[in-house]
Amino acid sequence: MKRLTAAAIALVLLPPAAIQGQQERSYDYFSPQREMIQRGVQAILQCNGLFTSNRTLEQVFDQELAYLEDPVGTAEGGDYVVDWERKAVAIGAPGPTPVMRAAFREGIGCVIMSPDQTLDDIGDLPILKTPPPPGDPATMPWPDGDLVEDRALPDGVDPVALQAASDWTFDRESPEQVTLSLMVLQHGRILHERYAPGVDMTTKTRTWSTAKSIAVTLIGMLVDEGRLGLDDPLPFDWLPDNAGSAETDPRRHITLRHVLNMSSGLYPVDSWGMEYATGSGFSYWAGSSSVDGARNRSLMRDPGTFWDYENYDTLLGVYAMKLLIGDPQAYLEFPRMRLLDRIGMRSTLLSTDRFGDFILSSQVYTTARDLARFGILYAQNGVWNGERLVSEDWIDFARTPAPATSETGNFYGGQFWLVPDDRTDVPSDAYSTAGNRGQFVVVVPSHDVVIVRRGLDYGRQGFDRWDMTREVLKAFRPVATSGR
Repeated sequence: MKRLTAAAIALVLLPPAAIQGQQERSYDYFSPQREMIQRGVQAILQCNGLFTSNRTLEQVFDQELAYLEDPVGTAEGGDYVVDWERKAVAIGAPGPTPVMRAAFREGIGCVIMSPDQTLDDIGDLPILKTPPPPGDPATMPWPDGDLVEDRALPDGVDPVALQAASDWTFDRESPEQVTLSLMVLQHGRILHERYAPGVDMTTKTRTWSTAKSIAVTLIGMLVDEGRLGLDDPLPFDWLPDNAGSAETDPRRHITLRHVLNMSSGLYPVDSWGMEYATGSGFSYWAGSSSVDGARNRSLMRDPGTFWDYENYDTLLGVYAMKLLIGDPQAYLEFPRMRLLDRIGMRSTLLSTDRFGDFILSSQVYTTARDLARFGILYAQNGVWNGERLVSEDWIDFARTPAPATSETGNFYGGQFWLVPDDRTDVPSDAYSTAGNRGQFVVVVPSHDVVIVRRGLDYGRQGFDRWDMTREVLKAFRPVATSGR
């Protein structure tokens, strides 16, 4: 065995900062990608703001783009182009950073294009021309339609406390929290509905990760049919092309439950500040394939042992759904036919990447009322107008804590967020969707209450949905709470 010299011993024992010539990791090698993705973020948000949400340029720059550190141009103009006829935008001037483009497509919303595509390539992007369901929602009673005739509060609801909760939601001390809409429902009835100036019940905004809860609902329908198994391995076809033998690849043990519980064990490409540099940022904002990105990840941990919030885990579940459906057109129509049209979510657009794959981890545009309908479906345990659309077993899965969260508070289920163990001021049976910038649908079974809050928060955000739930429930007569 070799003996260490005194100099060698000192080198081993000294802390890194004390070593002469210590190098720091100070250079951001991903900065060119961040700049490209930053333009892509603006392209999607600006395109959808104008052509999906039907907002003005002033509104888009004031709110949709408020959380960007350095947006290109202003509402008065700049290095961007709005093609009003083709419903498309191009962000940035030609140079080292590519011009990023997005175009609105019927039935889908805005699709981000590849850096090497131009607006002349719009015709090659996905489109969905499925006609709307019959009937005029303006003349159809809520919740199948938008006609609300009875606004009287039922006995047991305190109007003063309900208004106070509404004011709490809108009148935020933090200027970074911008509430656009609030809806409070009980037994499926709208008890309170409020919108910020410039917003109404027809305004579509991005759900961000609330889309994940829509995704798990659609996936659950295939599980209910026996076409997917919650504890079966994902279809072998999901493995990347360079995987080699599916029989020996350790990723073959990943199940649908693992990805929906955010515990696949696959490399977390969106963690540690990398979401807007690589990973899902390429498919969300730069025109890369969402499927390829989700598939091409190595296994870091045993599946099911570690919780790590990851957009691509959701998209692996969505890809399994696509593999089971098979036909590309049937896949595009599936959400409309099986869910949206059947519960009156007529204003909801599920967007795809340019390859026609749903980005159901974030890219959905919808209204507060459509999200209220979605919440009612869960409050009614998957039944709509007497017809079961989703099984109770699947809803139980969605609101059952992921095993990998057992030591950290049981705060997450199957693409839904749960009341953490350390919260005692709201019923423990409540569960919620959650999306960036403050998109929440909260379901409280013990009160049969649904709460929808839409926001365009920016900066550090921090709007607390459980605090909001606590404030809203002050308006309701106390009832016995149930466990999960």
